[in-house]
Amino acid sequence: MKVSAPRLAVIAGLTSVVALSGCAPTVNLEPAEQANAPECANMIVRLPDTVADLPARNVNSQATAAYGSPTAVIIRCGVERPGPNLLPCFTVDGVDWLRDDSNDPDFVFTTYGLDPATEVIIDSTAVSGTNVLRDISRAVGSQSAPVAECLALEDVVS
Repeated sequence: MKVSAPRLAVIAGLTSVVALSGCAPTVNLEPAEQANAPECANMIVRLPDTVADLPARNVNSQATAAYGSPTAVIIRCGVERPGPNLLPCFTVDGVDWLRDDSNDPDFVFTTYGLDPATEVIIDSTAVSGTNVLRDISRAVGSQSAPVAECLALEDVVS
């Protein structure tokens, strides 16, 4: 799967955010294209105050969240819903997630089947992606009813 330019910018920006977040009270994030969707507002207000024991940070953009100091988790609601692809897909507490580890140690998890989608960027040197997804899945799952679900390759090719 080819990584889009906006996603690369967000991932590249994570390094900058991590480096600068120790001295900056607000994390500067780029909102996703559909950040003004009502489903995003519904989800963002339900996010917990801490994720994987990391405290929430102040952010400057609609439908975004950040956790940790330095920042180790970035959440952006309103990204384009991914179509079928070959990224690993798994379910955490009722929410399907795609995992893109092409920028290891920064992992990008994107909801699969929710419209609009939510993207979570995690610095895996600082926090476990599984713990983060477990802590936010209830809020993320509240944003809308799924319009698709993960399928195993053998279910599609058989």
